[in-house]
Amino acid sequence: MSVAIDIGIAEKDRKKIVEGLSRLLADTYTLYLKTHNYHWNVEGPMFQTLHTMFETQYTELALAVDLIAERIRALGHYAPGSYAQYAKLSSIKEENGVPTAQEMIKNLVKGNEAVTKTARQIFPVVEKAADEPTADLLTQRMQIHEKTAWMLRSLLEKK
Repeated sequence: MSVAIDIGIAEKDRKKIVEGLSRLLADTYTLYLKTHNYHWNVEGPMFQTLHTMFETQYTELALAVDLIAERIRALGHYAPGSYAQYAKLSSIKEENGVPTAQEMIKNLVKGNEAVTKTARQIFPVVEKAADEPTADLLTQRMQIHEKTAWMLRSLLEKK
């Protein structure tokens, strides 16, 4: 026996929010996979710095996918969980080769910015539905990805 969800957010609004969160989950997971791949395969004079930095980043992303998926479940829907679903939903392309360390950094800047943009796109429906828990999650994710993009971008500055 199931009990209907009655949290003050209409089903149609929960569905729209979940559609956005599913895209965010796909972006986050794809960025996680790319970052973990780079952690394993980075080479060059910045190896130790980047290897450690990428590990910190992919560990945070691993925790984030759980938070996003659990929010989807709390809103009464199933979270996507396959590579095929993520490939359809994600705005971030998978990595097929092993780029240089500098290209890895640039790709991760773009990836973090893409996740930020995906999160930002969900806000109108979240605000309309007065879904503060999702708004809080989105705000936290945006802060983390904007900061990560800035830190990565700082590695590319030439002065």
